[in-house]
Amino acid sequence: MNALIRAALLTGTVAIFASTTISPVWSQSKTPSLFKVVTEKDEIIIGLNAQELHAIGGSEKNAGAIARALADKKALTVWQYSVRKSPSGDLQVTPLHQVGLLANQSLRVEPYSSPLPVLPHD
Repeated sequence: MNALIRAALLTGTVAIFASTTISPVWSQSKTPSLFKVVTEKDEIIIGLNAQELHAIGGSEKNAGAIARALADKKALTVWQYSVRKSPSGDLQVTPLHQVGLLANQSLRVEPYSSPLPVLPHD
């Protein structure tokens, strides 16, 4: 077999192997799911990553799980998100700080989507 063909086949095999072994890692991205929490006074955008959602028994874009966890625990600590400019000047959704949500002040939780890039929190 020609060395060039062997190299192409080997590269293709490595690419196929890499895509099958790396894909699960990418599917568990650190990009958080965003939610809008409507309170008596205002509304805020929060972000929970896959591990945080799993810990409360939810999945991506599952606002009901957050509402149930809030009702059960009476309070949750989550990351509040806001829109900011990146160093390059582009807008992005970034974690602002951690906030406590109280069940008696939260009226509604709903999925929130943004066309802007969303940065993960620690």
